[in-house]
Amino acid sequence: MRGNPTTVGLHTLPRPVAVVVGAGGVLGAAHIGVGYALERHGFAPDMIIGTSVGALNGAIAAAHPHRAAPWLDHVWTQLRRRDVYPLGYLSSRSSVFTDRGLRRLIARAGLPPRIEELAVPFTAVATDLVTGAPVLLDRGDLESALLASAAIPGMLPPVDRAGRTLVDGGLIAYVPVLAALQAGAASVVVVATGPESSPLRPTIPRRRASAIAARAGLLMLHHQIERDLREVSQYIPTVVLPTGIEAWPAPWDFGQSQRLISTACRAAERFLDGLRISGPGLYRVDDSSMASGGPDETTISSTAEVDL
Repeated sequence: MRGNPTTVGLHTLPRPVAVVVGAGGVLGAAHIGVGYALERHGFAPDMIIGTSVGALNGAIAAAHPHRAAPWLDHVWTQLRRRDVYPLGYLSSRSSVFTDRGLRRLIARAGLPPRIEELAVPFTAVATDLVTGAPVLLDRGDLESALLASAAIPGMLPPVDRAGRTLVDGGLIAYVPVLAALQAGAASVVVVATGPESSPLRPTIPRRRASAIAARAGLLMLHHQIERDLREVSQYIPTVVLPTGIEAWPAPWDFGQSQRLISTACRAAERFLDGLRISGPGLYRVDDSSMASGGPDETTISSTAEVDL
């Protein structure tokens, strides 16, 4: 490591800096590990933008800047499937599960009633179920904004807000960097999770319907994320923090949160210790665990210098 990590890297990013927190359901535990790394480097964002579980984690970070990671750690390491997806309580014909579990989590998070009252400017991203357009929720009732952003179609009920029917923002903005650019960010720090956000491995799925569908969904989300990252990085520095996680749990397995948190914390800290920013570009770890930046993220260019 060269230099003091509190005076290099993220602290050279042009302001305002947006932290973008992606979707991922149970994989959102990795957000907490990355959050620990950011807090230990003394980093404070100017705005936070989140989708789905990233909206919930992001709102808590916006409410409790500099101390959100320990609180979220306590919550996630005790969380179980029935806390989020309680069986036996059908909400309606519009969803398999009720949202009462999420409502309880939100109520215990120490959040203000309105988005404008958060300590850090915050936006939750949802999807308009009628038009398919992204909906940026940056004012008004906070609980309904978080419920809308996390309303997985078919799993959790849609949310009616201001005459719109809203569902999970991950459908249109799994990693909402475009929303950050639209909000006026001069640079972004991306906190993403899951295999969708990592380099794709050339895997041939088993000849089963479920495996083929899962692979197709992975491809769809990966290409959406890559397209948005590349577009935004043409204009502003775009830092994608690694999680270092290779073995991801099943979507309903909340029992591996501690592993996800600790692994992501170590990987993100190592990356941040060597990060150097040099203008617009994409700054991240590539397939060979070498850091990257600038237009060609498969090589080490002059737009990024990361000592790994």
